[in-house]
Amino acid sequence: MRRVNPFVRNLLILAVVAAAIIVLNQEVALATVGALTRIAFLIAIAVAAYFFWRDFGRREIGIWPQRAQVVFYAALALLVVDLGFWFMTSPSGRDALAFIVVAAVSVYAGYRTWREQQRLS
Repeated sequence: MRRVNPFVRNLLILAVVAAAIIVLNQEVALATVGALTRIAFLIAIAVAAYFFWRDFGRREIGIWPQRAQVVFYAALALLVVDLGFWFMTSPSGRDALAFIVVAAVSVYAGYRTWREQQRLS
């Protein structure tokens, strides 16, 4: 087994796991684990973003004008809600287009506000 190419070995492991899921009729359990994994991934992203904000952004953003703070945090909140929509529903077609447009607009608003405040300070 040591002479087997790692790619082939990994494919065989995947095939065994897939066969076990099908033979044991565990598709529902797999779907549940997939949904829980998506939620956990979203929470992990939120925690990492919070730690980054707490360590770096809070002091800098706190000295911005009130309007700039509101625009920046609103754009960030809209992006988080948009990403949650993407992770929970896996949209396609018009919904995917709406996701991309909303994400682009919120990133643009946040970036432009941040750049404007960097330029003024």
